[in-house]
Amino acid sequence: MIDNHLKTEFEEVGTVKKTRILVCAVVLILTGAFSAQAHFGMLIPSDQMVMPQDDANLSLRLMFAHPFEGEGMDLVKPVKFAVKSAGEETDLLATLKPAEIMGHQAWQTRYRVKRPGVYAFYMEPQPYWEPAEDCYIVHYTKVVVGAFGLEEGWDGEVGLKTEIVPLARPFGLYAGNVFQGVVKVDGKVVPYAEVEVEYYNENGTLKAATDYMVTQVIKADAGGVFTYAAPRPGWWGFAALNTDDKQIKGKDVEIGAVLWINFLEMQ
Repeated sequence: MIDNHLKTEFEEVGTVKKTRILVCAVVLILTGAFSAQAHFGMLIPSDQMVMPQDDANLSLRLMFAHPFEGEGMDLVKPVKFAVKSAGEETDLLATLKPAEIMGHQAWQTRYRVKRPGVYAFYMEPQPYWEPAEDCYIVHYTKVVVGAFGLEEGWDGEVGLKTEIVPLARPFGLYAGNVFQGVVKVDGKVVPYAEVEVEYYNENGTLKAATDYMVTQVIKADAGGVFTYAAPRPGWWGFAALNTDDKQIKGKDVEIGAVLWINFLEMQ
């Protein structure tokens, strides 16, 4: 039998071990919370404003990534990829060619702009399973291109499951300009929707001061309107996140309305 002195020592050792396990668990939880990364569907054209003197052949890259960190995830061929202009939709899915970007599966294509107008390119990806969040992710991703000086229709809706409808023209913006958009799901505004904003740190030259600075987070107002001023030139992604009313295999589906805008430096 164990005497009382040894029994006390064993109980103290057990208490220390339990304390250490608890501390480690708290550290892991905190570390996980601060290392969480925002996902962004990405649709980046070679130019967002095509002028008469420019090459009218746009190249477009389709990706799924953490844009600031430059970390990609595999993007399988989307369910849909198209362009809408002057009310007409053109299916571009068959034009996609495989590419490797950020070390992962991505897609690319070329599109020739033939007439003045506003061109909304968009994709609907296949659901992406994210075990860290225990849910599927579907980001309906859009970019709007203006061509040859015409800008009528920049505030139009494509008609996606979830979409950011611009209140400021989504091209021809300077760094520092305020951008506003309305978050919609199934055509209805989403009050107080959460919107993540992230810079495409393409060359990896920028470093965030803290993990908090990687992804900016804002909320829409009661009318679904959000406001943001981009602090530096380059491509910025806006992802309005909501949960779909339908599940996949018993798991929630995060639906994101993603819009990409290139803010320019004033010369």
